[in-house]
Amino acid sequence: MNHVIFRKLLLAWYQSHRRLLPWRVTSDPYKIWLSEVILQQTRVVQGLPYYERFIAQYPSVTALASATEQEILRLWQGLGYYSRARNLHHCAQTIVAQYNGIFPTSYRELLTLKGIGPYTAAAIAAVSFKEVVAAVDGNVYRVLARIFGLTYDIGTGKGRKQMHQFATLLVDQIQPDIYSQAIMDFGALQCTPVSPCCTPCVFNSYCIAFYTDRQKGLPIKTNKLNKRVRYFDYFVLQYNDLLYMKKRIESDIWKGMYDFYLVESKQRWAVDQMEDPLLYLVKKHRLSMVTAAKEASHLLTHQKLLVKFHKLEVTALFLQEAHALFNHFSLAAFNRAEVEVLPKPILIQNFLKKLGPF
Repeated sequence: MNHVIFRKLLLAWYQSHRRLLPWRVTSDPYKIWLSEVILQQTRVVQGLPYYERFIAQYPSVTALASATEQEILRLWQGLGYYSRARNLHHCAQTIVAQYNGIFPTSYRELLTLKGIGPYTAAAIAAVSFKEVVAAVDGNVYRVLARIFGLTYDIGTGKGRKQMHQFATLLVDQIQPDIYSQAIMDFGALQCTPVSPCCTPCVFNSYCIAFYTDRQKGLPIKTNKLNKRVRYFDYFVLQYNDLLYMKKRIESDIWKGMYDFYLVESKQRWAVDQMEDPLLYLVKKHRLSMVTAAKEASHLLTHQKLLVKFHKLEVTALFLQEAHALFNHFSLAAFNRAEVEVLPKPILIQNFLKKLGPF
């Protein structure tokens, strides 16, 4: 199949099947950028309410830049991959400070902004400014590999480069904006990762994967990630109607979010086997501890967290002796209303829902 036929069939399919999404009826680069960042690693059905809340709260890049990081993280809570939110904030501030609140109009310029990678830069450039550039993500890899029978290994830098070069040749020179949206929707709705809709597909007379029954094998991707396993024990300290929490400031997962006192291990230990200054004081004061019966499993892109929660009712005497330790770990007391507005990882938020009133 030649490139002209591919574009013609794709654009015809899009006219009949396009999704009615709020960022599809605008060329505003701020709204296009926001939607693309939210939809990284996130399905549309999950990301759409977040997009709408962000637009309502921050209708412009200037408004977003003026917010605090904590406010943005709180609004982002539940989406995961929180570095996206921090980069979003940093990028907005850069656009306001260096570009007077006006987005750069070219792919190359957009690519210089923190948090905007090749795919997002291309999507903004194509949709907002009609630059003839290929926005290539997992959807595009899958569509092109299957239809054209491409065997480039997208698990390697060389394979991704080859796929990007091929994708660039296909971009519609007159309607790069419509083309970019069309191929994304086609991958999301028709040529899905599992159980693609092949029989009614407009490409089934041309698709090499369909004729060779290789839908499951394309695209080729080696070097699959081995997830690092981490063992977390959270100690939830409560005094009357106060919970003690801390802000994560280290360069690790959930930076800028709030969680509880944490003991991390390389394997699962019983609490009485742990050597920790806080637990020494817990034993000394003979505080009662309630441990959640079930270990929580929380999956991240490169990591798997195995988490246990231990709840303790602390005493005034304990707090007095633990004062220096709490200062060292930046543990602070928050009432229920304050806890509610703190930005928290979804793992912590779910625990608090189960905990109920305190």
